Amino acid sequence: MSNITQPAGQENTNHAKLYQLALFPMNNGATNVYFVLVLSYIALFGNGVLGLLMAFATIMVTVMRLCDAITDPIIGALIDRTNGKFGKFRPFMVIGNLIMAASVLILYLFTPMIPDTMMWLRYVLFVLLYFVWVIGYTFQTSCTRSGQTVLTNDPKQRPMFTLFNTVGSLVGMGAMQFLAPLIRSSVGDYNTAAFYRVLAPLGIVISLVLTVLAVIGIWEKDQPKYFGIGGKESKKVKISEYIQIIKCNKPMQRLMVAGAGCKLALAIATNVSVLCMLYGSMMGNYDGLYLPMMVLGYVFSVPFFLLTIRTSQKHGQKASLEKYVRVALIMYIGVLALMILWKPDNPAFNLSLFGEGGLTINLYTVLFIVFFGVGYGAYYSTADMPIPMVADCSDYETYRSGQYIPGVMGTLFSLVDKLVSSLSTTVVALAISFIGLKTLPAAETAYEPGMNWVVIVLFCVIPMIAWIATLIAMKGYTLTGAKMKEIQTVNASRKAAIAEGKTLEEAMKMYPAIEDVKAGAK
Repeated sequence: MSNITQPAGQENTNHAKLYQLALFPMNNGATNVYFVLVLSYIALFGNGVLGLLMAFATIMVTVMRLCDAITDPIIGALIDRTNGKFGKFRPFMVIGNLIMAASVLILYLFTPMIPDTMMWLRYVLFVLLYFVWVIGYTFQTSCTRSGQTVLTNDPKQRPMFTLFNTVGSLVGMGAMQFLAPLIRSSVGDYNTAAFYRVLAPLGIVISLVLTVLAVIGIWEKDQPKYFGIGGKESKKVKISEYIQIIKCNKPMQRLMVAGAGCKLALAIATNVSVLCMLYGSMMGNYDGLYLPMMVLGYVFSVPFFLLTIRTSQKHGQKASLEKYVRVALIMYIGVLALMILWKPDNPAFNLSLFGEGGLTINLYTVLFIVFFGVGYGAYYSTADMPIPMVADCSDYETYRSGQYIPGVMGTLFSLVDKLVSSLSTTVVALAISFIGLKTLPAAETAYEPGMNWVVIVLFCVIPMIAWIATLIAMKGYTLTGAKMKEIQTVNASRKAAIAEGKTLEEAMKMYPAIEDVKAGAK
């Protein structure tokens, strides 16, 4: 069975054009705009602008994820059963983006107008608008994961998706992270309504433009001939069957853990409150450190993007993810040591770049730049790597069961993404509460005793634990580069058999999954 070949005249691989590979990942950039706009700021907005209790504004974001356990499978089912005039994925990308735009616009611009004598209404609208936003976020983020299955199944091209996906992420997330401190310095701090009146419309416009580019990128591929192995003959999956599917799809289980680890590291280490405490409260120069360090991290990321592609193309995406997560973990041991050595009243053990007399860089800062830069570059390049691996898990499900269900795969991974992202907000708030703060720190928040240990845990320790969990999960991940070639060959052979008039069941008997053959031999 390992020598299965594609029937004569049939193409084994679905290739994407370069512009498609470059444009469709802008969908990830479009949703990452909201990752920053909402998930990074909603707790600060609720607590600092609307006056909601800090515990409510932060824990609610995580508790609301319980609703996703119900809504995400439903949305996944809708995607899998959609096959209309405008394709399977494009409608959800556009509708999702419009839902997010409307909910965020109302939340950030209009809820502050509610008088503080009607706090109950602020609480109600905060929850309702956030819930509506989550629905739109699921619509669009699920398409980033599931749409890859129609874009390409070429083992050489899928790692390139990681590069373009990261570029899209940089355009979306990077633009928001770059604009936010500039807006803050000109109109008001992160806990003022004026800040959100400027940031929200800008973010909405950027996200909408990126969504249009993504729709153009997938337009040609979003049609039935690229849907699985049997087009419209694919079996419709009941929501009740989803648990069984994930139970049997072991690679997806491990990828969800790895994806959660990578996302948790990114979400907590880049949380606005954490960076305000690090660069503002501890180092005393938020405006002078935040942007340079952010740019530094992106600069260090560039060579790692290229390295991850080469490693993925030669050895598979699993090997690439493991390798560069290890690099991040090793480098952050150095960051951790430097954070422990920090002394509030000793300039030699503080970050320093520029002073009144010009450049004031010291050895402590040089070492921080090296360890943080390399570590951030490595883990930022892997943060979105599990996304193209979802397409491998979806192809594996088609190979294992014959079912083409990219929607459920995308929404399940999106659920983990959202759970972890929202959990990061609650973790940060709980950690901050231990030092007695009643509000989330902003850039001008003064240093409080014990804050350095909170930053050490949030900025270093938790991400390092998350990376260790990622490495453990990947040890048993079986979808190597060689295995994916086998899977694509079997799936293509079945598709050719169905095109010749065979049923799905007959095609699967003709070309069974290799695991099934081995099991039968035993």
